[in-house]
Amino acid sequence: MEKLSYNELLEAGVHFGHLRKKWNPKMLPYIFMEKKGIHIIDLYKTLEKLDEAAAALKNIARSGKKIMFVATKKQAKETMEEQARRVGMPFATERWLGGMLTNFTTIRKSIKKLQTIERMLSDGSAENMTKKERLVLSRERDKLEKVIGGVVQLNRLPAALLIVDIGHEHIAIAEAHRLNITTFGMVDTNCDPNKVDFAVPANDDAAKSIAIVVKYLTDAIVEGLEERAKNKEEMEDARHDGRDEFSDKDEEIRLAGEEDADGQRKGPRGKGGPRTADRKPGARRPMTQRKK
Repeated sequence: MEKLSYNELLEAGVHFGHLRKKWNPKMLPYIFMEKKGIHIIDLYKTLEKLDEAAAALKNIARSGKKIMFVATKKQAKETMEEQARRVGMPFATERWLGGMLTNFTTIRKSIKKLQTIERMLSDGSAENMTKKERLVLSRERDKLEKVIGGVVQLNRLPAALLIVDIGHEHIAIAEAHRLNITTFGMVDTNCDPNKVDFAVPANDDAAKSIAIVVKYLTDAIVEGLEERAKNKEEMEDARHDGRDEFSDKDEEIRLAGEEDADGQRKGPRGKGGPRTADRKPGARRPMTQRKK
């Protein structure tokens, strides 16, 4: 993964903050200066926080856990959905449903309902319905797809949330805190960076700024997923090698047993005892060879 440079962030407008009258004093460590009433973000601090967030996201992806992309503002919708689909992660870009995390059981019911409707419309079982009933089903499917289509494959709660504009997505952050879910967020000068676990100071209003930051973090997730797949392959190869080694040892033991069985001489009645000629003088016959 290529590191972002200072100039790339500068060209994307990541350094632009909000007006001074809208600023949050807790963002002071990340503000470089004020120019014409607008705060300028320190891009060196942005690069530092980006690397920290990318390393954490990479570890979460390597462990096989889910990371949910959250952004419902117009400038970030398309980018977040595109990057989430790129790594196969859940996303919420149309609307954050209250209780999407804290009331996940109800959300799962809606997901099952959506899957049932899709199955009915695809396998032909809806052909027996009237035209109006099919139309109602289609409209309901479209409505559910728009709201929860990004979390259809989510079978359990995500391990982390990646959020653009933490002020706008305050409900998602509150639910994540209640469930002890790790949060990552782009934080502008009008927000409190302490509300998320990994804050990346950046302009969260410009589409270019959002795109460059989210893409960089998604690249880290891709690396984590690739390392996970590589580790799985290595473990499978090691398992197969171990099985082959045990099979070779078993074969050697079996062959050795067959040689011993062939070299052993059987007794007169096939009982495996020694023959009379092989017994020492004065030795008693085995119980199996005595005459009754």
